[in-house]
Amino acid sequence: MGDPKKPRKTWERPGHPWIKERLAEEMELIGQYGLRNKRELWKAQTILRTIRSRAKSLLSLPEAERMVKERALVRKLYEMGLLESESSTTDDVLGLSVRSVLERRLQTIVYRKGLAGTIHEARQLIAHGHIAIAGRRVRSPGRLVTRHEENLVDYAPTSPYREGRAPVAQATR
Repeated sequence: MGDPKKPRKTWERPGHPWIKERLAEEMELIGQYGLRNKRELWKAQTILRTIRSRAKSLLSLPEAERMVKERALVRKLYEMGLLESESSTTDDVLGLSVRSVLERRLQTIVYRKGLAGTIHEARQLIAHGHIAIAGRRVRSPGRLVTRHEENLVDYAPTSPYREGRAPVAQATR
């Protein structure tokens, strides 16, 4: 049966391990988003793969049932922050990229908000417990931040960074 705390793997490896273009793209994403290893990238790819397979399965449903389930999927993805509007379509869901999932990670949000000077410093602040969401300390840099939690990301109440350092002025790409 297995350990109930860890029911399944959250990632899948790529099908073929030694494709030069894929390896180069993976290394670029790892550097750009400050990922620790390729497994973190594979988790984001697996999340995206699951979302896209759900959207593809909707296309084979009857029209009435498809509209209801499509609205539910689009609403969920909008709340997750992956889609820009609630009036998106299945084509918008299928057009998502792994970058859109990586942009929703706590580490990236902390960097983009200017709470850290670099993407690597953002990871370190989170791991050391200096970042909180709605006053609750979060120590997982890979946590996906929802749209409504995004404005609640700040320094932890007990962090010395809260009053000792003004946020770094950070331009978003």
